[in-house]
Amino acid sequence: MARTDERFREAFNEALLLCATMKPGDQLPSEKELATRLDVSRTVVRAILDRLREAGIITWEGRNKHLNRLPLESDRLAIQDGQLDEQQLERQFLDWILRFDVAPGTALNVSELRRRFPVTPHMLHEFLASLSRFGLVRRRPKGGWELVGFTREFAVELSEFRMVLELNAVAHLVELPETDPIWEKLDRLEQEHRALAAEIDTRYHDFSLLDEAFHTTIGSAVKNRFAAEFQKIISLIFHYHFQWDKTHERQRNEAAIGEHLRLIAALKARDAKAAAEAASDHLKTSKQTLLSSLRVNALA
Repeated sequence: MARTDERFREAFNEALLLCATMKPGDQLPSEKELATRLDVSRTVVRAILDRLREAGIITWEGRNKHLNRLPLESDRLAIQDGQLDEQQLERQFLDWILRFDVAPGTALNVSELRRRFPVTPHMLHEFLASLSRFGLVRRRPKGGWELVGFTREFAVELSEFRMVLELNAVAHLVELPETDPIWEKLDRLEQEHRALAAEIDTRYHDFSLLDEAFHTTIGSAVKNRFAAEFQKIISLIFHYHFQWDKTHERQRNEAAIGEHLRLIAALKARDAKAAAEAASDHLKTSKQTLLSSLRVNALA
């Protein structure tokens, strides 16, 4: 697919999103305004309007452009492969904001974001809307998006909610039958933790990925769509905070490995009380580490 055709398809799909915010009978913006909002030339705008008219979505006569019907999913045009998928967008965007490359309160220009993160306009809008549920971004009164930022209050609330979710997951995990595949995963994680502990002097940087895998496995004990959505954002943020503060990184990661192994041992022993205590102690430590990272970056 040629780049010009790809850009037309992206802009057309973005125009559908605009139409979806309107009511039948509403007047569409002028060609000049559409060109600005869709970040394309007026020639491309006219081609988009022509396609909308052919699909029966709008009536277009001279300067009068009215919405006939709301667009359907089937009206969308396919976009070529090779762009970021949802998971890649999530990681790259959070990596961008959590490395403090963009200040809280910054307006998020959709056109600029699409140049930085090659995704469809629809995916980007859906992604920003999902982040708004966590309070990381918000809609601006006059349209568009704004970065709220990662603050101390956000970190505290996130840590407290993580405690609720993970203690619930631990309680479920100890009750799972021997045949559940999670026990094999815990065996492998235990081996990986011990191997890393044995080489901590040279491999302590590897802990953040192991930490992410460990907490993801714990969280998977609960089959709850709402918990899964929050676990995803929690996992990513706690994964990235290891990259913010390098102070005493080796010692901190070695201590966390010990806390993980303590929890694994309690889980394998099916000791619900000991597992809950181990998880609670570890999550309290993790919360303090997160807050310390914010202070180091002058964000607390």
